[in-house]
Amino acid sequence: MNSKRIVVVGSANQDYLVRVSHRPGGGETTIARRLVKQPGGKGANQAVAAARLGGAVHFVGAVGRDDDGASILRSLQKDGASVDDVRIVDGVPTGLALILVDDAGENSITVVSGANETVTADRAAVVVRRLASSGAIVVLQGELPVDVLEETARAASAVGARVILNLAPYREVAADVLAVADPVVLNETETSQLLGERVSGVDAARGALEKVQSNARSVVITLGAQGAVWTVSDRPEGGVGPDDPKPHVAAAETTDVVDTTGAGDAFVGALAFALSVSDDLGRAVELGTRAGTFAIRGVGAQSSYARAADLGLTAGS
Repeated sequence: MNSKRIVVVGSANQDYLVRVSHRPGGGETTIARRLVKQPGGKGANQAVAAARLGGAVHFVGAVGRDDDGASILRSLQKDGASVDDVRIVDGVPTGLALILVDDAGENSITVVSGANETVTADRAAVVVRRLASSGAIVVLQGELPVDVLEETARAASAVGARVILNLAPYREVAADVLAVADPVVLNETETSQLLGERVSGVDAARGALEKVQSNARSVVITLGAQGAVWTVSDRPEGGVGPDDPKPHVAAAETTDVVDTTGAGDAFVGALAFALSVSDDLGRAVELGTRAGTFAIRGVGAQSSYARAADLGLTAGS
């Protein structure tokens, strides 16, 4: 398969998944049914999701010199992602995420950044300038400091790479950084935070696209079980958006939801893979939606992600 390099600059955490009947409210104690420990972090998740589908993935980040860090590196390498530019930090623990998953498969997540906070803007930008030659895909998320996102996006744009900016969790970034995002990927909550107004459901998301589109080259808003909507701006080089300016990709109905943890990362990783093979954003959103739906049928993040055969992909897909 002739695909472009995918450079994921992002977080790497060890996930502690706690299964509960319901997520506790303030002052409430809940007895857990099970604890599962496995590699995660938005950046590492997206790298694994893209690599499992056949992408040429290079992960840039940091872990501590501990068992959690070693586990994360093994997981990335096993699925084919390069870890040559993952820094192993002494004296700082690997990041971790505490994840409560209820009977409906919904989750609440608290992240302790740990070694992720040692990723600097200068280092990330230097690595991206070295790796992301014209045509490469650079993927960023909100679990790294804002200055890292901004300088990395600028460095990627300067060398002609395509920037996928996933503002999850939501971070306020400079206007020039949003302007190079192609696409910026947000869910309903993050879109609401960006616009300062509530966005929920397909119709509201379609209305929000126009507002976000004025700031980015293309926009994808994910809607969980309702799929995703997307749009692309007219481009100076003559490229235009689809006939439908606000197309909607529906998610397949599923009744076997196990755990929604990491489904958004599965979407972004698959989107990045698809854009490394073709510039068709619509096809990329469709593949991302299918990957996200597949992921919610398994426990946790990376362990639930699809491989190419799971999504019916063949060479060149």
